[in-house]
Amino acid sequence: MARAAQRSAPVRRLVAEPLTARGFAPFGDVIASSGPAVEINQGKGRRFADLACLDLDTEDGRPAISRVACRAETAPVPLRVMERHPLGTQVFVPLDGQHYLVVVAPAGEAPAADAFRAFIAAGHQGINYHRGVWHHPMIALDTDCEFLEVHRSGPGANCDEIPVPVPITVDVPAPHPVSS
Repeated sequence: MARAAQRSAPVRRLVAEPLTARGFAPFGDVIASSGPAVEINQGKGRRFADLACLDLDTEDGRPAISRVACRAETAPVPLRVMERHPLGTQVFVPLDGQHYLVVVAPAGEAPAADAFRAFIAAGHQGINYHRGVWHHPMIALDTDCEFLEVHRSGPGANCDEIPVPVPITVDVPAPHPVSS
């Protein structure tokens, strides 16, 4: 019955906006080389420290690092499922310098369609989803790309997945408007 209702509902369209720390703050952290830096390695490097707050130790969790490969999608991008990680944060940092799409909704119960937000991330921006924030799986734009992922590993159920409640597609303006 729910599937039939979803098929007959009009398609809701989101327009992706540039990813900024301020706009993304309710959902997590933007990881980018900005703000004050400390010189390291005898002046040959700079460290931009404390760019995200990791929360991974709930129920004996521990940090794990993975590499995730994503196939590119073409706009408008249909949304399929949303997921959340109730026991920890999750970080994605692009390795190929490619733009990608970030779709989120507030933490809590299953989100209503009008709570969804879409952001275009530049290839130099990573993201850290706060614990429990609903998000769509990673969406590469234009070309396939890979991400470094930092996530919680350990006991306990740490991935809830739900179908998108109504048909939603994301429009991505071209050229991709990204923040610096």
